[in-house]
Amino acid sequence: MRRGDRRNATVVDVAERAQVSVATVSRVVNGNYAVRPSTRDRVLEAIDALHYVPNVQARELNLRHSTTIGVVVPSLYNMFFAEVIDGIEATVRQYHYSLIFNCAKNDPQQEVECVRALVSRNVAGIIVISPNTAHIESDFYESVVARTPLVFINNGWQQIHGASYVDNDERAGSRKALEYLMGLGHQRILFVRGVNSDSYTVKEESYRQLMQEKGWLDEQFIVNIGEGNSIDTVEHTADTLQPIIKRLQPTAVFCCNDLMGIGAQNACQRLGLRVPEDISVMGYDNSSLARLVEPKLTTMDQNMHQLGQNAVSLLLDSIKGARSRHITLQNTLVERRSVASCRKSED
Repeated sequence: MRRGDRRNATVVDVAERAQVSVATVSRVVNGNYAVRPSTRDRVLEAIDALHYVPNVQARELNLRHSTTIGVVVPSLYNMFFAEVIDGIEATVRQYHYSLIFNCAKNDPQQEVECVRALVSRNVAGIIVISPNTAHIESDFYESVVARTPLVFINNGWQQIHGASYVDNDERAGSRKALEYLMGLGHQRILFVRGVNSDSYTVKEESYRQLMQEKGWLDEQFIVNIGEGNSIDTVEHTADTLQPIIKRLQPTAVFCCNDLMGIGAQNACQRLGLRVPEDISVMGYDNSSLARLVEPKLTTMDQNMHQLGQNAVSLLLDSIKGARSRHITLQNTLVERRSVASCRKSED
């Protein structure tokens, strides 16, 4: 390259500087053929000197397969998703794949568009975190999985033939959380969920079933705060719950994620209620946020890093032609300081 030429270095530039063929440079970059150590060193020195960055698309054409994995995430504001992605990224890196992220903004139609965009990029496979399959026509994902390996994380609703799944048993986890509250004497348990998530629906079904078994079900105690994964979720939850808590006087609040749980704590504090002395609050996820509030939030651990790791393993198996599989992880209770025994007499 001439001095002052600011264009990106090409494989031809590297070959000229190292005095080797373009094919030899490609072999060093791709690592798919043996090259003499002295030749390899010259090529690597030329790459370093020219700041050469291999063209991934050209490499994929050479290899005849994509080395990019697409990930669809519902939101960028819930730390649950961030920690799942951390598990995905750490595992993908080990296998020399790259990632493309698309955000669905908790909108089923946007989710469809995100997946279509990834398919159009010819990615090797797609991971969809907390999908909205209950609100999307089933034949859409069936058409996707017919051509592109697909893994769902935390989809407890609709099973798509040919797709792989890794999820938490949120139905059992929700029951475990509620039984924990009941074991502390709580009957008036407020249930807080959001919209457009199969996960919320599964948790609500678990709540309804258990409360019906106990004869305690009251529709007023099921609250939908709307968007549950946005930057406004904490504040909106607090605003929505204040009048409801004041009117219904629950002894405990069970929330479908930690963002809502923190919002519930804020609502209680604004009402002059002490957590957990006057009212208990429980979240779900065990995101890092649960440890950063005061009192620290009692919650259910959703194995976020493991979800990401397992999703990548399943996807790579599918890319290699293996049959679809389903992995289910168990949620565990994380006891902190936002829950205590009920001190109010129950009706």
